[in-house]
Amino acid sequence: MIHSAPQNKNGFTLAEILVSIGIFVFIGLAVASFERDIFFLNNSLQSNLSAQIDARQLLRTVVSELRGASPSSLGSYTIAQAATSTITFYSNIDKDILKERVRYFLSGSDLHRGIIKPTGSPLVYNSESESVDVVIRNVVNGTSTATFEYFDGFFTGTSSPLVQPVSALSVRLVRITVVIDSDPNRPPGPITVTSMGTLRNLKDNL
Repeated sequence: MIHSAPQNKNGFTLAEILVSIGIFVFIGLAVASFERDIFFLNNSLQSNLSAQIDARQLLRTVVSELRGASPSSLGSYTIAQAATSTITFYSNIDKDILKERVRYFLSGSDLHRGIIKPTGSPLVYNSESESVDVVIRNVVNGTSTATFEYFDGFFTGTSSPLVQPVSALSVRLVRITVVIDSDPNRPPGPITVTSMGTLRNLKDNL
């Protein structure tokens, strides 16, 4: 009786090779997807952090201007407009002898700053000469969060803001709140920056 010699079975079959390739491809795609998500998350975090720093710096500027607010160079009252998405007041922001008309207003997803310097003889604030710049982008306050809220001289720290329409004569303190989200479709989500400024030249019991 003749017995055949045992065959060498140490090699890989085609099916085994295909399965191995599939596993490696799957692992590679998973790693690439993870790295991509980490990259996007890191970019979003950096973008939001930068936006938060810029917003805090801007709010410090707004508060400083509000603290120095005073009647205009024409004698107009310190505050010209006090609404939820805009505020207009007079302040000597460039430290010369004239008071600028300063207007912050939300338009779309951008917070703007408009400046009018009085000119002419007699002096006038010409709205056509207003210089407007975008100071904060990607603002998502919506209808639920007022950009500007106003308080009278009886503010205790927990007082509710004055009800709109606000009488400019009653305003003694302004709270500014800005909600920023550079990409609503990606984490980490919106950030909120807020600050308060007292109108020192109108100060009574604050």
